[in-house]
Amino acid sequence: MFEALTDKLEAIFKKLRGKGILKEEDVDAALKEIRIALLEADVNFKVVKSFIEKVRQKALGKEILESLSPAQQVIKIVYEELCELLGRSSAKIQLNPNPPTVIMMVGLHGSGKTTTAAKLARIFKKQGRRPMLVAADLQRPAAIEQLVTLGKQIDVPVFHSYEIKNPKELCKEALKKAVIDRTDPLIVDTAGRMHIDEELMTELRDIKEVLKPHEVLFIADAMTGQDAVNIAKSFNEKIGIDGVILTKMEGDARGGAALSIKEVTGKPIKFIGTGEKIDTLEEFHPDRVAKRILGMGDVLSLIEQAQKAYDQKEAEKLKQKIEKEEFTFDDLKEHIRKMRKMGPLENILSMLPGASKILKDIKIDEKEFVKVEAIINSMTPEERRNPKILNASRRIRIAKGSGTTVTDVNRLIKQFHEMKKMMKHLKHGKGFKLPKIFTF
Repeated sequence: MFEALTDKLEAIFKKLRGKGILKEEDVDAALKEIRIALLEADVNFKVVKSFIEKVRQKALGKEILESLSPAQQVIKIVYEELCELLGRSSAKIQLNPNPPTVIMMVGLHGSGKTTTAAKLARIFKKQGRRPMLVAADLQRPAAIEQLVTLGKQIDVPVFHSYEIKNPKELCKEALKKAVIDRTDPLIVDTAGRMHIDEELMTELRDIKEVLKPHEVLFIADAMTGQDAVNIAKSFNEKIGIDGVILTKMEGDARGGAALSIKEVTGKPIKFIGTGEKIDTLEEFHPDRVAKRILGMGDVLSLIEQAQKAYDQKEAEKLKQKIEKEEFTFDDLKEHIRKMRKMGPLENILSMLPGASKILKDIKIDEKEFVKVEAIINSMTPEERRNPKILNASRRIRIAKGSGTTVTDVNRLIKQFHEMKKMMKHLKHGKGFKLPKIFTF
């Protein structure tokens, strides 16, 4: 996310910090570079122009240039204006005090509308609500099967019909069903097209008239940049939207859509999709995203992700095992599973301040975690508890059973021992050299 833009901004701010005392021409030179960086990130031209002007007015103030650390003050101004550009504060979905809350998902074909509807339902279910999905995309037969499959995966009911051919009528019946079953919210997946056409807009206006939704959410593919922004603007003008969900953010190194859409449409980004898995939909926090763009990390999101994966009892149990030096291969396997639940490792590590520099040339292969689990699963319970008994013949058997090599097995065992040694040093408060854990 925003990798290319972050790298460029970090280089610009490094130059500013090196100046010590800033002159007006220093600020102007930096702003010129920031302008180019934003345009290269596919940010809307008018948005860039307005952003640079706001930063310039604040950055050239006498109190800024004469402060003890003018470069830091300029960075602070850029951060504040980025927050403003992204929406200032998190925008929540407005829930109806008299259920059901009706959420209508709109967007073009291929934006990830159907999957996002299921991801959103999963979030509401985890909050203790009883969501229901509606398969109202009757243009694409596979969309119904896709939503039904996703509904089973997250254990959420899906209202669908192969007999009703009119999406407006289907939505009427779905709303009746939601009231009878007391499901809340009702999340409606609508049809899309490869491009905007009047037939689609008429269909969506008809559905909106029937449902009277509390939220109309436009689903946009972040990787399409300004196309996503322009399409969002058209949808807002033609049918009216209340917010945006940006999908495929994990693949968007530039960030043009995220940085333009609020300013152009006037509608906030409410969620971002950060992967293909069902649990990769996150609330959008403008301040946290601004920090990530500026290479400051996103520790709050990292903590939230960790809290979802680990409960307090599990964390305490793991701590006690480490303190008693009883950490086993079973514990390692469970720890890996918890980490993978938090999302792609690159995404997690990128939330650490300054991680972009450290991770720049490091390729993280998630398949290696599968290999580690396979090796551990091929061990006997006794071998997992007591690795000291892992002699040559046992290691050969484990390699064959896991479909790996003896070298892979030896490497994992060595890293496991290094990890335990590191834990021992931590326990006794000693300094240690960090071992290269899982650098296959």
